[in-house]
Amino acid sequence: MLAFLRDTTTYCTTRLPHWPACAGACGNIPSAWRALVLAGVALLPIPLQAEPAASEQIDRAVSHYLDGILAAEASRQGWHGMRFNHDSTQLNSSAQLHTCRQPLAVGASGDNPSVLARQRLEVSCADQPGWTVVVSSQANVFVPAVFASRVIERGQSIRAEQVRLQELNIGKAPRGFFHDLDAVVGQGAKRRIRANQLLSPGLLTRPTLVRRGQRVRIVASQDGIQASTLGEALENGQRDAVIRIRNLSSEKTIEAKVLEAGVVSSTFR
Repeated sequence: MLAFLRDTTTYCTTRLPHWPACAGACGNIPSAWRALVLAGVALLPIPLQAEPAASEQIDRAVSHYLDGILAAEASRQGWHGMRFNHDSTQLNSSAQLHTCRQPLAVGASGDNPSVLARQRLEVSCADQPGWTVVVSSQANVFVPAVFASRVIERGQSIRAEQVRLQELNIGKAPRGFFHDLDAVVGQGAKRRIRANQLLSPGLLTRPTLVRRGQRVRIVASQDGIQASTLGEALENGQRDAVIRIRNLSSEKTIEAKVLEAGVVSSTFR
């Protein structure tokens, strides 16, 4: 535009052929154009931020509602590193709804047995006139869970290098899961576990620390006096289990608590 103004000034000064005489007004032409340009810039409309559509407001309100109930559940369950998204469907159309001027109210409609189950929600606008829509929403919740990093054979005690954390959609783990590596290390495998398989409680058992027929050390204490002797386990035992032990010195059968691999405790009687 400025180049055009400069060219117009030149034409007026040189009075090119077929250009009307300026009649002393040439100096006013560039000034007039400048005024128009400035006026045009000043009159350009300032873009206004579009108000969110009702459907967008509903989606945000549902997300906020689910965030609250899932955060409470994560705290109760001890879920760490949780994230979620949701698939929501409006059961009655919001296409004709006006943008709500007030915060939307969201509440559960009917009984929802689990936060991981599909929720039926009512979303309401308190404007006059207001509106209410029903939304069916499924939250997809992801947390770090324990997976096998390699094959774990049946009966093997799980070691730290055999497991790892990997994100899991817990709604798709009906048999349960572990979210803490320490919770599975030291447990035994009930059956062969594949590499990359999710570890569920049904796959694991507390390790057998004492086996039937095994020689064990019996430790006993009473009134500050401690003693130990050898015995033979008459049954298998996990940690803290009370099992029958035959004292090899006295040939008596006693009950003893499993402390660790090959060690049980008893008291003087």
